[in-house]
Amino acid sequence: MDGKALAERVRSEVADEVSALSGPIGLATVLVGDDPASAVYVRNKQKACREVGIEPFDHTPSSDISEADLLALVAELNADDAVTGILVQLPLPDHIDEDKVIRSINPIKDVDGFHPFSAGHLLQGSPTFVAATPAGVMEILREYEVELQGARAVVIGRSNIVGKPMALLLLAEHATVTICHSRTRDLPAVVREADVIVAAVGRPNTVTADMLREGATVVDVGINRTDEGLVGDVAPDVRDVAGLLTPVPGGVGPMTIASLLRNTVRAARYQAGELAFPLE
Repeated sequence: MDGKALAERVRSEVADEVSALSGPIGLATVLVGDDPASAVYVRNKQKACREVGIEPFDHTPSSDISEADLLALVAELNADDAVTGILVQLPLPDHIDEDKVIRSINPIKDVDGFHPFSAGHLLQGSPTFVAATPAGVMEILREYEVELQGARAVVIGRSNIVGKPMALLLLAEHATVTICHSRTRDLPAVVREADVIVAAVGRPNTVTADMLREGATVVDVGINRTDEGLVGDVAPDVRDVAGLLTPVPGGVGPMTIASLLRNTVRAARYQAGELAFPLE
């Protein structure tokens, strides 16, 4: 399943939407410290913003910034009308409470979809912002016409960023969903029951060919840097058994950024009054 080609189409659609908006649209990224992997992610997001006409605002406080100062920066971005979306790159240094920082973002600018307000609306079936990676996975599944109604879906990973929202989105499409994690007993037996598998644990070779039923759809969310290069959570031999499979790279990653751009446009529409935001 070619996420890269799909993302290019989505970006084109987003660019058209941006040009049709009358007000400002800007995405503020906050990268605390100089973690190389996080820096790459943020640069890619900023580059994608420029390509579709969204203005990126880059904030790179040092890793020793105090929690109070970081919260003050978020407050400034909340009050800035030129900033329609706010993204605080995770993880944050140990001395900063990530949950407190996420909760400090105005829900109408929460383009990452991590705020409890966004998560609660997703749980209730009336989403405001959906976390970009699960949203991108769903778009890939729709593009390739993967039947979800009545299907057995297994999500491997239970993070607030991918696993939990992914399960809710699949459930909303009437799949029967099982969430697996580090304490799941006999993971291969559970995965073998699945029509659709989403692997999102950040560990290479979590899913192998002998764990699959023939023709299963496999979505590899993992991004792991190894001596052999960039690999996902799914072993190479899975391609011999799976009916559909996302590659790494070129699968979910491009759609994550495309979905973030869509969320940023949605935030601008909320703030312009074109869409009704449920706080109002």
